[in-house]
Amino acid sequence: MSEVLAGVEIQEILEQLGIETTNSGASTGSFWYQTKGETIHSYSPVDGKLIASVTAATEEEYEKVIVKAQEAFKQWRQIPAPKRGEVVRQLAVKLREYKEPLGKLVSYEMGKSLQEGLGEVQEMIDICDFAVGLSRQLYGLTMHSERPEHRMYEQYHPLGLVGIISAFNFPVAVWNWNTALAWVCGDVCVWKPSEKTPLTAIACQKITEEVFTDNDVPEGVSCLVIGGAEIGKKLTADTRVPLISATGSTRMGKSVGEVVGARLGKSLLELGGNNAIIITPTADLKVVVPGAVFGAVGTAGQRCTSTRRLIIHEDVYDTVRDAIVKAYGQLKIGNPLDTANHVGPLIDKDAVAAYENALKQVVAEGGKLLVEGGVLSGEGYESGCYVKPAIAEAKNDFKIVQHETFAPILYLMKYSGSVENAIDIQNGVPQGLSSAIMTNNLKEAEAFLSAAGSDCGIANVNIGTSGAEIGGAFGGEKETGGGRESGSDAWKVYMRRQTNTINYSDTVPLAQGIKFDL
Repeated sequence: MSEVLAGVEIQEILEQLGIETTNSGASTGSFWYQTKGETIHSYSPVDGKLIASVTAATEEEYEKVIVKAQEAFKQWRQIPAPKRGEVVRQLAVKLREYKEPLGKLVSYEMGKSLQEGLGEVQEMIDICDFAVGLSRQLYGLTMHSERPEHRMYEQYHPLGLVGIISAFNFPVAVWNWNTALAWVCGDVCVWKPSEKTPLTAIACQKITEEVFTDNDVPEGVSCLVIGGAEIGKKLTADTRVPLISATGSTRMGKSVGEVVGARLGKSLLELGGNNAIIITPTADLKVVVPGAVFGAVGTAGQRCTSTRRLIIHEDVYDTVRDAIVKAYGQLKIGNPLDTANHVGPLIDKDAVAAYENALKQVVAEGGKLLVEGGVLSGEGYESGCYVKPAIAEAKNDFKIVQHETFAPILYLMKYSGSVENAIDIQNGVPQGLSSAIMTNNLKEAEAFLSAAGSDCGIANVNIGTSGAEIGGAFGGEKETGGGRESGSDAWKVYMRRQTNTINYSDTVPLAQGIKFDL
């Protein structure tokens, strides 16, 4: 067991969150199955030490979870939506109580900075607050019928079981983005978290358990199944699960989409990003530098919204390049629970290998390293997962630039002429998640936001690509998958739409004036 984490005993944090050193990986709420599957060890990328171990769910236990979830749905869907919202409100209160220990565990198990770990828990609180209001706003429309004494309207009903497959980089927030909305919509949830971050998932389930038990929520409304790819495949192929919400790589998403589509299920896919910031001649460096640097190195470049490319006008290229390189020289790399550090570790050594290969490839394709990378070693870097954020001059058509590398590598490239040329470069990748433009020119900003502008699901002006508020729908286009989570009307994906017609006359007139006399 790891003994100390930035001056705080990890054992104390685990105890606060109800986590034992050996944990079960299948739960339907207050009931935890004594699983018999393989053992998954959770090692911290911060120091390489074992935090705790989890026994994965077997196929038999998976089946028990799904059956229990089906039973729970029959009860949960009958509870009025505002009352379901009240339960979610209480969950937000409980998350506020657990914000510090859960945020620290997120930071220690995943490797992101403590500020980001706490921020991720805050996102959970925010989406719960959003969902509480939503529970009284699950609106349908009313329409005028062409037939006399008829009324038409539409309403939304819960889908049933929602399968959630989440990634390691946001181990708790993305789960709650889905569950908070799905629960107020009347659905039940089955969560398969990343096997790289199982302890944060167990913590979330235990926190939810406290609230649900106090409110007599049916067993099975919140379910957890921890395991590897096989459990994920079972969930994806299960016809009893009408919606699969999956976050991860484009490769994974294509597989999920194919399987779910083959059974005519619904999928919500949040996949890779290859996000760019366009920097025009009128851009303010005081805005450009922090936005670009945080976007590129925050979470060690392991966000789907991380900034991968800077597309800089040739007139200001040298100035911007020099300012970014200078800022990189001020970055502090180390234990993410030390708030003095800007950059923590990558998730594991496989990620480190991908980072090293990307740097070799960009040079092999003709790129030039402006800030050389490298793996850090020695005191404080014993896990072997700490790397230096790197900057390379590159071209947009390089194969490595077209590919999303989940690491702190930033590619710089020039554009000339009008902003439309920069937009063409930005859009010239397979992914379409987040994008930004730095400009004080209104015409350039509007061109970027127009139908002929950015082809991404998120398009920002004078802020970076990284991060999003829960009030807006989150997601992207092209190989990012097309899904939308969180705010706006993203709730509709968790429900089925039904059109109703009521005849309150004494006759049965047919639509389109059709006559059918008996």
